[in-house]
Amino acid sequence: MNFNPPPVQMIENRTFDEIAVGDQASVAKTVSQQDIDLFAIVSGDVNPAHLDPAYAQTDMFHRVIAHGMLSAGLISNVLGTKLPGPGTIYLGQDLRFTAPVDIGDTITATLTVAEKHPEKGDLVLDCSCTNQKGRVVISGKAFVRAPREKVRRPRVELPEVQISRHDRFRALMAAAAGHAPVATAVAYPCDANSVGAAAEAAQAGLIAPILVGPKDKILAAAAEAKVDISAFRIVDAARSADAAAAAVALVKNGEAKLLMKGSLHTDELLHAVLAPGSTLRTDRRLSHVYLLDVPTYPRPLLVTDAAVNIAPTLEEKADIVQNAVDLAHVMGVAEPKVAVLSAVETVSPKLQSALDAAALSKMAERGQITGAIVDGPLAFDNAVSAAAAAEKGIVSRVAGQADILVVPDLESGNILAKQLIYLARADAAGIVLGASVPIILTSRADAERTRMASCALAVLIAHGGAVATPSAPGA
Repeated sequence: MNFNPPPVQMIENRTFDEIAVGDQASVAKTVSQQDIDLFAIVSGDVNPAHLDPAYAQTDMFHRVIAHGMLSAGLISNVLGTKLPGPGTIYLGQDLRFTAPVDIGDTITATLTVAEKHPEKGDLVLDCSCTNQKGRVVISGKAFVRAPREKVRRPRVELPEVQISRHDRFRALMAAAAGHAPVATAVAYPCDANSVGAAAEAAQAGLIAPILVGPKDKILAAAAEAKVDISAFRIVDAARSADAAAAAVALVKNGEAKLLMKGSLHTDELLHAVLAPGSTLRTDRRLSHVYLLDVPTYPRPLLVTDAAVNIAPTLEEKADIVQNAVDLAHVMGVAEPKVAVLSAVETVSPKLQSALDAAALSKMAERGQITGAIVDGPLAFDNAVSAAAAAEKGIVSRVAGQADILVVPDLESGNILAKQLIYLARADAAGIVLGASVPIILTSRADAERTRMASCALAVLIAHGGAVATPSAPGA
């Protein structure tokens, strides 16, 4: 096979002696929302006229417009790459901004040499930036020192840039903020991270924390975190196991509607939740769900189970699927598409995960799992990429557009979720479902946004209806 690489694009300048008065060059660019975002990131100019549609409706233009200097940057583009090109020294500019630039406008920057000054090799260029309708949006002059030596270099290939705007998590926070703060029992918040997370969520109006644990340790942790917890109720409990039991009791007594993990181990908290006689127990298996906002994926993605069930059986997987489906309903997804993952997309008796996936799909068809479209086995690529599914000839209502990914076991789920978080820059919120109230799980490594989103998700569940019904007494 002969492989012919594409020709290398070059940038070549024009020296002072090669330039004549009247010479002209131009570049054109269509302005996008991402251009505005990137310019704001680089410059720090977060003027709401450029970034806040609600505010922009109230200003003189009644719409979001691009930064003026974003279009002016096209003038620098011409100077640095075409006329005169590499080696040019930008000395000054005199610009007038005569019309706004909208998202979708195609701006053409045209520079014309107006004067030559041979003493130092300086040029004066007339500048004009026009939109696709021919309207001038910028006019003025640029003052440069042209190169004396010829330069011809390969054009540098620019990196691809992916902006994560966190819009989905902001929408989640906004939805939760519309409700009154929910009383939340925080079990053993005895380090700066956990007590700080509770204080942050309280400040955001999401929860009303009840801190459960040794009072002296809680106060010391708050001092270390530099947060004021004077308004919070503290229930004194000597050990972490005692704190877990007391936190569960607060929920049982109706004093709290949510349960939040502090600095104790997850299994210690869940042991108290599942203790005999606990009213938090239900007929549903407990399972953990990650809500992920992956910048490269067009919808929120739920991954389950990555933290509770190590090697779930088929029966337990059915509960895991139903828990995630019920959460998707609370999030407003009426009929979520569930991809049950395996290493292959065909049923193989050699792979238990493939057999389980096929059985879960059939269970959904027979009404044993409700409220969703379930399909499997599907490999990860087929679950999230329509192109990958088409390449393998997979005909499925789920393939390429999954809302929920059900993993074979805890190890694969944890690896998948952490890859999406740390390599794909996904935002994540974590919650345990299957109890009579949602359980908020946070980690020391979690960003503030992650902790807040986890609380917001629990608040929405608390106000949107229980995700499972309590089991019979004594079950």
